[in-house]
Amino acid sequence: MGKPLIFNIQKYSIHDGAGIRTTVFFKGCPLSCSWCHNPESQHFEQELLFHADRCMGCGACVAVCGQNAITLKIQAPKNPIATLDRSLCGTCGACVAACPYNARETVGTAYELPDLVRELEKDRMFYERSGGGITLSGGEPLCQDMDYIEALVRQLHQKGYSVNIDTCGYVPYDHIRQVLPYTDAFLYDIKLLDSQAHRKYTGVDNRIILENLIALSADGGNIHLRLPLIEGVNATQKHLDAVIHFLQEHKINTHRIHLLKYHSTGSGKYARLDRLYDKDSMAPPEDAWLEQAVERFREEGFQNIQIGG
Repeated sequence: MGKPLIFNIQKYSIHDGAGIRTTVFFKGCPLSCSWCHNPESQHFEQELLFHADRCMGCGACVAVCGQNAITLKIQAPKNPIATLDRSLCGTCGACVAACPYNARETVGTAYELPDLVRELEKDRMFYERSGGGITLSGGEPLCQDMDYIEALVRQLHQKGYSVNIDTCGYVPYDHIRQVLPYTDAFLYDIKLLDSQAHRKYTGVDNRIILENLIALSADGGNIHLRLPLIEGVNATQKHLDAVIHFLQEHKINTHRIHLLKYHSTGSGKYARLDRLYDKDSMAPPEDAWLEQAVERFREEGFQNIQIGG
């Protein structure tokens, strides 16, 4: 059984299901959404984050890098800055340990299954008092080693904890079926109904995602549908109508529908990974438009609709 990488364990979360929850963020995702607020979640391997604002150009990282992947770049009149050639980097972590200013950090930690369960059980009191539990997120938890994921959710379920899985749906349906008996709710994302637009903004076609949603509904899964809405991408009446038509046509049984307003709070992470973020082509939809979207769903018979969550 493999050990997936985890890049964050977020305690006291109130946005990934009912009550107070602990959310486990797994590293690695088959999608590369243009608006992703956790870009460090996309790759399955460990990565280095570089906080340029902390770098004092001391050269400590250059001295310890065995791959000669780091050089000092002069940027007068400021201090030199250490730049990383990621094609040479082996993510050994020597530069992280050597930096006296904490300018670098390694993203992605492997947990033995018993260690992860013990960590999650530390918040038992909050789950019991609030009706909360554990949410697996990412990245994509259902693209990890499924023996590990199944064992994790089975053990948590047997201990009486509520387990939610946040998924993009772009996985073999067998992976969903494997955890279905132990999962209280699937937080299921629908990003775009148009397949070409979906490929443009996420890197993959949406056929598998939609087929899996139909199958999960037929198998009695508790579906909390999540619709990220981004001005310039999908915050349009056309997109909402397409979603409504799809849900009605295929008789998708949704327990709740969440309209998620785009935010750019994770955009700063892209520079730390030496990636570009196209912030100028995306914006949050107006609050009034979101309220109208709620009413549109209610007009079509969907009652359990909320903004956010």
